Amino acid sequence: MKLICGPMATISHPAFRILVEKFGGCDEYYTEMINAGTLLTGGPFEKYYIDPAPVPQKLVWQLTGKSSELMIEAAKVLVKLPGIGLDLNMGCSAPDIYRYGAGISWMTKPREETLEMVKGVSRVVNEWNKLCDNEQTVDSGNTEFVAGKKRLSVKLRLGDEDFTDEGFFSFCDMLVEEGVELLTLHPRTKKEKLTRTPRYFYCQQLAERYKCSSASSAREKSVAVYLNGNVKDKASYDYAVSATPSVDGVMISRAAVQKPWIFMSLSGLTRQSVNLEQLSLDYITLIEQYQPPEFWKTRLQRFFTYFSQNFKFAHYAQTQFLNATDNNDLRTRVVDFFAKCPGERFLEL
Repeated sequence: MKLICGPMATISHPAFRILVEKFGGCDEYYTEMINAGTLLTGGPFEKYYIDPAPVPQKLVWQLTGKSSELMIEAAKVLVKLPGIGLDLNMGCSAPDIYRYGAGISWMTKPREETLEMVKGVSRVVNEWNKLCDNEQTVDSGNTEFVAGKKRLSVKLRLGDEDFTDEGFFSFCDMLVEEGVELLTLHPRTKKEKLTRTPRYFYCQQLAERYKCSSASSAREKSVAVYLNGNVKDKASYDYAVSATPSVDGVMISRAAVQKPWIFMSLSGLTRQSVNLEQLSLDYITLIEQYQPPEFWKTRLQRFFTYFSQNFKFAHYAQTQFLNATDNNDLRTRVVDFFAKCPGERFLEL
């Protein structure tokens, strides 16, 4: 069973991947959403979104956008980068993303519009892969890394609140027929929050659907399915896997921020003691190395919002860390916290 680190805004960047890799890493890392329009206009921060460090061979570039034209043109840029493949975000249900016409909007737009976009991106990926098959010289634009063939995937939800099984599976069939090789399903609807138990049986049905031969052209293909949602520890992982024995992988997002060692724990690797104070200080330094100063505050605040949940005095820690005025103040607050709460310093995994 593959273990995948899911895409998270302000989190899924090189600094966080380096942190997870210190604990053995995982099989795949999805990047945070890359906005097609901003990528194409060459904004000043785009180089930070497409930095493949430290494990370019494990990266999946997640693309979002509001129009077929922008998505297709942006795909032409991303296929030239190293990594496993491109992922089309059709699952983000944040109100601003939905109103913009991206994320889960692609599941609620007229089918013809979504089909046009998927066809176009799939064509870009197929043409790139043919270049690789023909062993022609491929200019990736980055001499440090070697770009290769790419997988096309989609991350999605069940749809809007009025979704039907027929409509959902028909939508997935359309994706597969157009060349999508992997579906990652967060089995909740657009408005369902994390408190609603995910309907894992839809993940299992998808996996069974594309591993069985039938008269349907979509179902004649071997398509992988990843499960996403509510996996936060060994118990919840075991429950999810037992409910979906046919899926190919489990994607973990928020829990990986709180516990960057979660993939190591689920893999049964050697147990160890973690110095949470040193880890916190190291992460601040990593942010400074791999993110622009304009991003430091938001990236660190988002990280410590989740990471503070490791402490018995979680609320106190979170309040102290998130109210830091700058990185040096944050460092001081981290040291002061562990001086006042020395029992929080080490965590035995």
